[in-house]
Amino acid sequence: MIFAIGFSCGPAHADRRVALVIGNSAYKSAPKLGNPVNDATLVGGMFKKAGFDSVDVRLDLSASEMRRMLREFAGRTRDADVAVIYYAGHGIELEGTNYLIPTDATLETDGDVLDETIPVERALFAVEPAKQLRLIILDACRDNPFSKTMKRTLASRAIGRGLAKVEPTSPNTMIAFAAKAGSTASDGDARNSPFATALVEHLPKPGLDLRKAFGFVRDDVLKNTGYKQEPFVYGSLGGDDVALVPAKPAATGPQANPQDAIRRDYELALQLATRDGWEAFLAQYPDGFYANLAKGQLNKIAAEETRASAEQKANAAEQQKARLIAERAQKAEQDKAAAAAKAAEEARIAAEKQKQIEQARTEAAEQQRKVAEAAAAKAQAEKQAAEKARVELAARQAAEKASVEQTAKQAADRQIPEAGSQKVAALAPAPTSNLSATDLAKSVQSELRRVGCLSAAADGDWSAASQRSLTLFNKYAGTQLDAKLASVDALDALKTKPGRVCPLVCNFGFKADGDQCAKITCRAGYRVGDDNECEKIQEKKPVATRDDSRKRDQDRKDAESTAPKSQASGQMICNGAGCRPIAKGCRLGTTSHPSNPSYKIPAEICN
Repeated sequence: MIFAIGFSCGPAHADRRVALVIGNSAYKSAPKLGNPVNDATLVGGMFKKAGFDSVDVRLDLSASEMRRMLREFAGRTRDADVAVIYYAGHGIELEGTNYLIPTDATLETDGDVLDETIPVERALFAVEPAKQLRLIILDACRDNPFSKTMKRTLASRAIGRGLAKVEPTSPNTMIAFAAKAGSTASDGDARNSPFATALVEHLPKPGLDLRKAFGFVRDDVLKNTGYKQEPFVYGSLGGDDVALVPAKPAATGPQANPQDAIRRDYELALQLATRDGWEAFLAQYPDGFYANLAKGQLNKIAAEETRASAEQKANAAEQQKARLIAERAQKAEQDKAAAAAKAAEEARIAAEKQKQIEQARTEAAEQQRKVAEAAAAKAQAEKQAAEKARVELAARQAAEKASVEQTAKQAADRQIPEAGSQKVAALAPAPTSNLSATDLAKSVQSELRRVGCLSAAADGDWSAASQRSLTLFNKYAGTQLDAKLASVDALDALKTKPGRVCPLVCNFGFKADGDQCAKITCRAGYRVGDDNECEKIQEKKPVATRDDSRKRDQDRKDAESTAPKSQASGQMICNGAGCRPIAKGCRLGTTSHPSNPSYKIPAEICN
């Protein structure tokens, strides 16, 4: 019975993953490197967060310490499925063989390389017992200072630049270089090298094949180094995807809300309503929505304490005032006590007002918390309903496909084979959805309207406007859906979004207020400017103009040289240029002075 219980209830076997991380920076016979220790710490933390069973991070190791760590790690890989070694520091290539340089190496001659360094083959030997994957990552392609000062015992002996190309002989083995063979890598200007930063970004992605992951690492490093450094991978894997971190299983049941525990602790602290309770809550949850609410509660308590202290001081001042009056103290002392009592009363009133303000803020925050919790619960329920509908649809499609294949197989078995023994099986395509194309397009349009990406009505016509709306959703949701047609995948992706995705765009003179556009109202003396913000109206000052003296003199000379014409009206007009008769069809009148509109001057009016 014990054997049966153990057999039926034992946990499923999981792949065992082990990692060894080495970072050498403090070299005794060469300048200190800045990034290897930081890179090793960063990569070691990445392996720990990825759930490795054993992660050993070692910094600034000597030759004997590196040999001992590789020997101990080889023992741990015997029962492991995945074994990884990451090394950051100096490396050297001597006649086609790569060596890792410990911190105590001097390398005065090329013969010292064999005695004072660790060959890369020793690391390959340490990961060889792993059953599924053997991975070595070498961030050791830096410009090596030892090769410049090293004495050659043979003039023909070659010491290469960077590391040499490696071809692993064991199956399922990969060796990743920070830079391609024969080239050097850069430490960069930041705390970590570009290669280590890209590794931490892409390797721990669940379910991502290593070949794709290192391809993304290559692209990032090339971009960040101005296409001067190209990482390279040697070795080969099989046809199946090999991920450093297994893909997470899809959740089939309802998922627990991670905010539930925080909410329960918040409600407990709310029941206590003490300073110690809120300080304990903030120590446990220093950031987030509930932390802000807790800080508001602390402000409320502080306001109450200030009000009580002010009230106590006011009472003491009143007692002091009464005592001085009773003892018939001098008028100066009485006035001083009265002023102190007045100041204490004003402080009490101010504290009371502050308490009321904090009370109002707390109540508003509580209301916001309840609304946020309701929205989160609604979004979680919608997400679970969408996931359930997707699973049911996939199951129904699989069942229909199996039924069609079974029917086609039975029909093929009943056919009489022809002379050529040629077998033909007609398979009807399995339906992909129970919805028609019009209904599916209408459903997708309705979801696009809900997330704020479509303003037109959902009419089932997948027009250019609908395609632009789905393209806009891809931009802000980070998806890559085909916008040319309405698909079930697009409908599922839209249903997973609980609220607005596309930003609200308002016309000029309006601004976004939640999910609506509100008109911008400016106070007196201000107007809506070109940037859709209120700006002050600039007053225009009158500008005085002065007549051109040269033109005036010329007009006077022309008038004097021209013989006067006989006019039926007999009226004359005089100004600075002289006097002349009124033209035919015109009359004498007045007009405003150009520089002073309130002052009237004679003028010839012809219209």
